[in-house]
Amino acid sequence: MNRHSELSFTDSLKSEQRRTFYEHHKPIAVLMILILFLFPIIGVFVIGAPGAVLGVVVSVVGYFLAPYVVLKLRAG
Repeated sequence: MNRHSELSFTDSLKSEQRRTFYEHHKPIAVLMILILFLFPIIGVFVIGAPGAVLGVVVSVVGYFLAPYVVLKLRAG
């Protein structure tokens, strides 16, 4: 990741880019770990088994999209 504004969406989905992002942004990495574990649990308490599935989907999508979104918001 040489320049934040040069990061394309497809580049942000590559594991190397994600790993580099999370290594350089430790607070965001910790937040994403909490989200990955808490969203499915919260989903179960709110709407049951479908909530657990929805929580897993939302947390995984967030994990993959967070580097792209954060860098685009900082660049723009």
